[in-house]
Amino acid sequence: MRNSVFSTLAKRALATFAVTAGMLIAPLASANIGVPSGTYVLEATHAYITFSYQHLGFSTPHVGFNSFDVTVELDSDNPANSSLGVSIDAASIDSRVDEFDEHLRGDKFFDVEAHPRITFAATSIEMGEGNTAMITGDLTIKGITKSVTLEATLNKAANHPMRKVPTLGISALGKLQRSDWDLGAYAPAVSDEVDLFITAELIKQEAE
Repeated sequence: MRNSVFSTLAKRALATFAVTAGMLIAPLASANIGVPSGTYVLEATHAYITFSYQHLGFSTPHVGFNSFDVTVELDSDNPANSSLGVSIDAASIDSRVDEFDEHLRGDKFFDVEAHPRITFAATSIEMGEGNTAMITGDLTIKGITKSVTLEATLNKAANHPMRKVPTLGISALGKLQRSDWDLGAYAPAVSDEVDLFITAELIKQEAE
């Protein structure tokens, strides 16, 4: 039973990564960006990538990553021309259970020694109502690249009241099939479908 949970968590982690990327790029596509163009990077103390799944019908575990980078090149005049890059340290997966984390890092799941990074690159943005967008991009896990689509929201774009720098606040949701990235062990007892949630703040990087 424990191995099945591990397997599912691994898939979820992959999904989590995808969500982060999507949530970050969606805001860029909005026509009402209230901050200037430039490079925006994560404000690390307010950034989260998590995923959840069903375990044998008994519980809904939540797992996340502790270390990841996001860079947005924002074109505030034409947001659809903005770019987004996401890179996650696969070994930073965190289930709050050390034994399980080691299992997820192993070759049956994320295989972090052979595949230390999870990456996402946005390929298209379809604007919705208000500050929402559907973001499609390439998610690569364990050397496997698949297209994923995320539902993103620009929560706020303004000057940060304490940091005094232009800041973006974004959230994103998505659903992934972990088996698409060779992480489908123990399905359907442990759900193949993974729910992703990302929320983060990005601040404008000053030129050196």
